[in-house]
Amino acid sequence: MTSDTPADPRDIAPLLTAEGMALLDALGPYDEADALRTASRLRAEGRSPELVSAALTQSKLRTRAREKFGDFAGRMLFTRAGLEQATRLRVAALHARRFAAAGLAHVADLGCGIGADAMALAALDRRVTAVELDETTAAVATLNLAPFPEATVLHADAAALDLAALPGGMPDGVWLDPARRTTSSSGTRRIFDPEAFSPPLSFVEALAARGLPVGVKLGPGIPHEAVPPGCEAQWVSDRGDVVEAVLWFNAVARPGVRRAALVLGEHGSAELTSPHDADPAHEDAEVGPVGAYLHEPDGAVIRAGLVADLARDLGARLVHPRIAYLSSDEPVPTPLARTYRVREVLPHTVKVLKRWVREHEVGTLEIKKRGTDVTPEQLRRQLAPRGPHRATFVVTRTQAKPGAPERRVVLVVETVD
Repeated sequence: MTSDTPADPRDIAPLLTAEGMALLDALGPYDEADALRTASRLRAEGRSPELVSAALTQSKLRTRAREKFGDFAGRMLFTRAGLEQATRLRVAALHARRFAAAGLAHVADLGCGIGADAMALAALDRRVTAVELDETTAAVATLNLAPFPEATVLHADAAALDLAALPGGMPDGVWLDPARRTTSSSGTRRIFDPEAFSPPLSFVEALAARGLPVGVKLGPGIPHEAVPPGCEAQWVSDRGDVVEAVLWFNAVARPGVRRAALVLGEHGSAELTSPHDADPAHEDAEVGPVGAYLHEPDGAVIRAGLVADLARDLGARLVHPRIAYLSSDEPVPTPLARTYRVREVLPHTVKVLKRWVREHEVGTLEIKKRGTDVTPEQLRRQLAPRGPHRATFVVTRTQAKPGAPERRVVLVVETVD
């Protein structure tokens, strides 16, 4: 992702020598408790303060980056903003496989940031032209893509490029990760208007209108009404975090798929798709009472508006027509939702809940909520849990059938593995 805040070249420049890279590679994992002693030792060895500062900063970023890049992080360079905004490596691999499966040999990555998606494309033997507006970030991407001879990095404004004049000519496909943050004297804030992205969504649509296969990474909160017609919208969660919504156009879009929720877990993935636009009100889903099991759909399923589709697939029902909790009388575990066994259904009154916590000697109390204005931290203080046992409360509203009075309840649940 291109950032609208230029990276500071002083964070990188001291490392761009054989001595600088050798020092960085020799540091190993960053240890905050040992950082001051390490800095003093390196300066005593005659290293410049600028080099020591850059190396320790980079060591810290590499250590933090292991969550996104695994072992690859130990050979990469980062900017602070670039690491924060970079696509996780296993998610980037999914993007790259779309282009590879479509047989697209040359892909332009417009707004490549530190090069995460470009790396994934190059690893699948795609010829990649990566374009980055910020000069320092482009230098970082160049180093990160150095192991891939078929990858080229250009320091340029993606929105002003003549794609046909790129090295290797017109690309077969385009990947974009627009900047969705702005920085001012009061700090950094997210941008939610797709036309305020850099480049804007209309630029992406114009590329797609030319017939180019295009994928664009957006924030998962993009409103459904902002999704252009004629594309596939795929929401992706990785180990419980909803990380992105990707719009796929033309040859990289799947026929018959308008919306998709892809859930990546520790041991595999699962996906739910629909050929239709979203039904945010879940109007065609069955609504019924709380049964023996409660299912909490993954955030990607909720963002994609596929809660009713999941309910039908599981043979489950909504506990309330406007709340994304499902229930069933039999266990139907699925990687697309977290499943709980319902132990009790309690009225939502502090007196009753406090007595239950005391009688069950609960000291560790997890409180989940949906469809209610309860503040879990405040409720936990009111219930004053203390004791050797654990419990999970789900605070929500239920409706036995459409049109029936709704109830505010607290479900006592336990996770089903």
